[in-house]
Amino acid sequence: MKWEDLQSSENIEDRRGGGPMTGGGPRMGAGGIGLGTMVILGLIGWALGVNPAILIGGAQMINNMRQEREAALPRQEAPRQSAPTDQLGRFVAKVVGSNEQVWSQVLPEQKGVRFQPPRLVLFNGYTQSRCGTAQSAMGPFYCPLDQRIYLDTSFFRDMQRRFGGGGDFAYAYVISHEMGHHIQNLLGILPKIQRAQQLASSRSEANALSVRAELMADCLAGVWANNANKLKPILEEGDIEQAVASAQAIGDDRQQRATRGYVVPDSFTHGSAAQRTQWLLKGLRTGSIDACNTFAR
Repeated sequence: MKWEDLQSSENIEDRRGGGPMTGGGPRMGAGGIGLGTMVILGLIGWALGVNPAILIGGAQMINNMRQEREAALPRQEAPRQSAPTDQLGRFVAKVVGSNEQVWSQVLPEQKGVRFQPPRLVLFNGYTQSRCGTAQSAMGPFYCPLDQRIYLDTSFFRDMQRRFGGGGDFAYAYVISHEMGHHIQNLLGILPKIQRAQQLASSRSEANALSVRAELMADCLAGVWANNANKLKPILEEGDIEQAVASAQAIGDDRQQRATRGYVVPDSFTHGSAAQRTQWLLKGLRTGSIDACNTFAR
């Protein structure tokens, strides 16, 4: 995949390797009580006829308890707003930038909807989202509540080692799949799916809705690739085969057979290897959002 000359996105939030999010300046005074606070407590004690040492000691005890509680909480990384400079970070920024360029044109043209870019959060291990804790074991995901895509790039290593996939275009497919969920959100489809799942009469019915949503996102990833290649040729020999191999490797049937030894179709949430390949290729061939209607009967 020719990605080096693509335009980089500025909507990247890099939380990899950041320190804890802390506020304020250096502490002054015992127990973390600021000098100004000590003076105020001294004046209050003098006015009330109370020994200031008692007030200061109580404030220090409360402050120490607060610090202990905060220390027990998971530490959050401070986001870096500047563009990533490492090769993998640059690659992600380029793929997101290409998606932004394509969808800014295609979404208004095909559906009359203005494209509003999401932010992509790079993280290591875990981080917080409005949809809950994002963990590397979950894989990449889109949170509609904060309109962010969360990506631990170790997933790309897993694609190579565990799933037998990999390659630049395969990684771009994964990122663009999550962008596809954002497109569903902008089109109002995602909220409808979520409401329908809440009203579903069974787990298998809710799972079937999830499968349709995921297959549509696969197709929309193909729509991105089709239109991106028209704007600036990015596809090279073997790229489509890489993406197909990855789509097949992360199919529910392949995953279940590898972990359980058998397949339970009613428990599928993303679709079979054949389904994921079918819809990815459909988006690649047509470049049309309407061709991705997995909910049509």
